[in-house]
Amino acid sequence: MKNFIRLAMIIFLMMSLYNCGFQKETLFSGATMGTTYHIKVVTGYFRNAIFLQTKIDARLEEINKSMSIYIENSEISRFNERTGINKAFYPSIDFMNVMTVAKNLYELTGGAWDGTVKPLISLWGFYAPAGSTKKIPEPNEIVSILSETGLNHIEISKNGSFLKKKACISLDLSSVAKGYGVDAVAKIIKENGFENFLVEIGGEVITSGFRTDGKHWKVGINHPQRCGPINSVYKVITIHDKALATSGDYRNFFEIDGKRYSHVIDPRTGYPVSNGVVSVSVTADTCALADGLATAVMVLGHTKGIELVNRLEGVECLIVVEKENGDLINHCSRGFKFQG
Repeated sequence: MKNFIRLAMIIFLMMSLYNCGFQKETLFSGATMGTTYHIKVVTGYFRNAIFLQTKIDARLEEINKSMSIYIENSEISRFNERTGINKAFYPSIDFMNVMTVAKNLYELTGGAWDGTVKPLISLWGFYAPAGSTKKIPEPNEIVSILSETGLNHIEISKNGSFLKKKACISLDLSSVAKGYGVDAVAKIIKENGFENFLVEIGGEVITSGFRTDGKHWKVGINHPQRCGPINSVYKVITIHDKALATSGDYRNFFEIDGKRYSHVIDPRTGYPVSNGVVSVSVTADTCALADGLATAVMVLGHTKGIELVNRLEGVECLIVVEKENGDLINHCSRGFKFQG
């Protein structure tokens, strides 16, 4: 009888701990898409989430094999190698999903975001190995390459295929694909019954539910300091059931005669942006959208960028502009809030 009572008390205690929200945090990390990922999953104390890592790694590898321009036989590489016009290319679901977001961004931003700027980025030397000598392209070179770009030259047909309208058109959808990877991982976690988590891939984040203490997730925005430490925090924001993506020009750039040339290219002019914007952080319902919009707003500049974001439901942004004296000025959309 005593043993029975003791067992009943133990069971009661375990159930009480579970019902009172006694929780733990399971951490995952790894490498993907040329960067790293970090994931926090909040579980009941007696529930295990370790099995998620294998599923997450497999899913990220699947997306990378589809969307990486650095993998020779990836889906996007095979599409880029095609030279025929109006020849149907049947994409995977992942490629179609990312391309659908890309088309939406292209139209939404009036071409300020364009997934076909790969030749321009290459012309400016940003695909060259680190340490390579950089030079400013001649104006006629830029005009020539501009004629080989434009997402409007790729059609998504009604039968679910892609058609090139110009044989030379090529894609680099990395500024959407990484965010799409974040969304895909979040979907896996939810499908396996976990509601409270944070997923981060290369600085792009999505959150769901709450932390172990029952509070909303807090995320730091990197300080837009040239060659500064990657863990230097500029601002902290609280996000709940939202994604956050940041784009900046303070990591990948080169200088010639005292002028900085960013890897963020304006698809409409063929030149690196020079509007003073050094960092853009966007919150949205999906990380794929936030990822692409952060790049687009870098191109649009703070005035047009704020105007665009304020028109979009469920989207907010922080735009950081650097003045000539080095001071940083924050421009926020209507609903963007810092952590108090």
